[in-house]
Amino acid sequence: MTGPVRSARGTGGSSRDRILARVRTAVADAREAPEVTRAYLTTHTPDDPAAVLDLLHENLAEYRALVHRTDAEGLPALLARLLADHGSTTVLVPPGLPLEWLGEAGPVRVQDRSASTAAELDTVDSVVTGCALAIAETGTIVLDGGPDQGRRRITLVPDHHICVVRAPDQVVASVPQAMARLDPTRPLTWISGPSATSDIELDRVEGVHGPRKLEVVLVTG
Repeated sequence: MTGPVRSARGTGGSSRDRILARVRTAVADAREAPEVTRAYLTTHTPDDPAAVLDLLHENLAEYRALVHRTDAEGLPALLARLLADHGSTTVLVPPGLPLEWLGEAGPVRVQDRSASTAAELDTVDSVVTGCALAIAETGTIVLDGGPDQGRRRITLVPDHHICVVRAPDQVVASVPQAMARLDPTRPLTWISGPSATSDIELDRVEGVHGPRKLEVVLVTG
């Protein structure tokens, strides 16, 4: 049997403070940890940009993202077509999204505002963003809240997210390679396919925790 649980009040500090004090006492005379040799492979993918891009495309599609390829010149027309195909009349635009991506016409543009409520964001048909990185081996898009990505919530509430990936600069083969390039102090969001969950009978339901439809545009050249 265990003894009674005592309250932290009136016993000389919080439970957290006492635990941390015990940890500091326990390690006071400990030697510094040796430098760890990290000689393991950082990727299992050949160092070939075309092969890495093909692998990214394959794994994004495996996660049920809709993947498109174009060059910089064809990007505005492709984005316009994707928004039209979705029937979007409004599109959420991060403050640093390049103006030439969306051209002159198209849906009404909604700015990313700190005052926007979840209910207001839910009325937006689509959101178009850039990304920080894309990881080929896992089919993962990483956002870090950069100017062309906006706040995390704008990619979680609208039902349709179009994410632009510029290859090869924003494409890496593996997670270790991505970690070496990402800033851990930024708000990182890792996206592998559209939001999905399953119940106990494994019936897949999409759009529960984020956009129901994720489209990734791979821009080369």
